[in-house]
Amino acid sequence: MKNITALYKNSFIEAVKLANKELYTYINNNLSLNDFQYTNQIGFGGDNCLNMDLTAENIFIKHLEKFGNIYSEESGLLSNDKEFTIVIDPLDGSNNFYSNLPYFGTSIALQKNNETIAGFVTNLISGIITYRAFENDIKFFSLEKMEYKNIIEVPKNKISIFERAYNYPKICEKLASNHIKFRTLGAVALSLSNAFNYEFVLYGGNIREFDIAASLYICKDLYIYKTNEYLFITKNEERYNLLKEIIKEF
Repeated sequence: MKNITALYKNSFIEAVKLANKELYTYINNNLSLNDFQYTNQIGFGGDNCLNMDLTAENIFIKHLEKFGNIYSEESGLLSNDKEFTIVIDPLDGSNNFYSNLPYFGTSIALQKNNETIAGFVTNLISGIITYRAFENDIKFFSLEKMEYKNIIEVPKNKISIFERAYNYPKICEKLASNHIKFRTLGAVALSLSNAFNYEFVLYGGNIREFDIAASLYICKDLYIYKTNEYLFITKNEERYNLLKEIIKEF
């Protein structure tokens, strides 16, 4: 961190805010049927891209490419000769967006020497950016008012999140037998980044850098368990130990 100037840090944070603001404004004021059309172009992450995916990616490239290489879920690595790399999921929860299910957002991670040093996850419905940057505390920023805000953290949590639970019926049965209520929300970065609001967030399947880089940095003070197929985050040590044992059974 010592070699990163204050100007770079502040400029990058402001650029991420402005990029998300532009996308937030577009979604709220300028959407058309064309945005919901598939391009039949398979993105770098393996999914069929929506026009909205590419529109969002172009907004982030415009605002952020001067800060480093862009590594995006849609286009892969753009440039490879800069000190920093910016890992982007331009539209986290594309299927939710397509289905008008109000739970989708964006994920931005800044990396240096393959280490994440800043993470930003934006809920494009609430307009709140949750972020941690350059070893500072977690902050919350409102895109509607363009100002920081305080978020009330409830001390006791009733719900857990299990993304892609439909692929793991035996784990679902095990959670149910332990009287653990959970939901599958369909936007991995959003769910992981808000792990402090839930009993835990569990993610199973193909774990991609675009989905997790920003969230892992935001939640780096919590209990984190990661294998090739599973990732979970919790603030509860008891839940951490229980989940580890459940996962090891499968």
